[in-house]
Amino acid sequence: MKKSIVPLVAGAALAVTAVSASAATLDDVKAKGSVQCGVSQGLPGFSNPDAQGNWSGLDVDTCKAIAAAIFGNGDAAKFTPLSAKERFTALQSGEVDVLTRNTTWTMSRDTDLGLNFTGVNYYDGQGFMVPKDLGVSSALELSGASVCTNTGTTTELNVADYFRSHDMDYEVVAFEKADEVVAAYDAGRCDVYTTDQSGLYAQKLKLTNPDDHVILPEIISKEPLGPAVRQGDDQWFNVVKWTLFALINAEELGVTQDNVDEMKNSDNPSIKRLLGTEGSFGESIGLDKEWAVNAIKAVGNYGEMFNRNVGPDTELGIDRGLNKLWSDGGLQYAPPVR
Repeated sequence: MKKSIVPLVAGAALAVTAVSASAATLDDVKAKGSVQCGVSQGLPGFSNPDAQGNWSGLDVDTCKAIAAAIFGNGDAAKFTPLSAKERFTALQSGEVDVLTRNTTWTMSRDTDLGLNFTGVNYYDGQGFMVPKDLGVSSALELSGASVCTNTGTTTELNVADYFRSHDMDYEVVAFEKADEVVAAYDAGRCDVYTTDQSGLYAQKLKLTNPDDHVILPEIISKEPLGPAVRQGDDQWFNVVKWTLFALINAEELGVTQDNVDEMKNSDNPSIKRLLGTEGSFGESIGLDKEWAVNAIKAVGNYGEMFNRNVGPDTELGIDRGLNKLWSDGGLQYAPPVR
């Protein structure tokens, strides 16, 4: 009996140590003066570096908002490019403080991997892209196709489910890095490229002749993408979660990057609480009263962030769709600051 108890006690001690070691992320971040964010290795519109190594995109802005909420300056955001295979290990090990990298929120990732997803900054779904000369107009015509995708992602599982449920044969051609997948598809090593539909719009821009390819209409999965942190640190979880919620609430309340200082004079109680002129909501998560003001100044509200990076006026040209505010028929909805 004693032999069976010892490993359990030892395991419990290790678990307590792991939790306590990760339970001061905000203090560690403040001490080093920056937030280390895990991002993609280059996905236009979401997290993509230019020739000078300057990062931009929806996920990058999410990181900059977190940094600004803490330090008052979005430049305190630092970026670590990670493959789909590397991303969870990097977060678990503490190499990065938060994962802001087009990552789907699933039950197994929430439970088996010890992660906490803090919200959804992009509602997505998996799709398919094919060369126009393949003569295909529906994913239901893809029986026997070779399909390029990333290893270590939900896309492989979704493809298996989709083709099996429609009694279609297929062959997977998988690579670890996204650029390897794009290069293989562009070189004709597979018939189909599949990933989140937002990723298809982004990666299509990298093809030799983008206009020679078409994204099929089918959406075969739910892919809620959002920031993730390690379990065991509620304060850090709240900082990341409420920064995203602040950006969504700001759009709903009409607070923008340009008018945020002016809106501090508003008589609207919801705006007053969001912008720190009433209550002590910043202090409750370990930040100052200007936390939301600084986040909005750094990247704008959620709508501004979306439109600047992936919206209809960008190269990607993505419609808001499900990412509209709930009040406009979409799914974006944030709990109130009160």
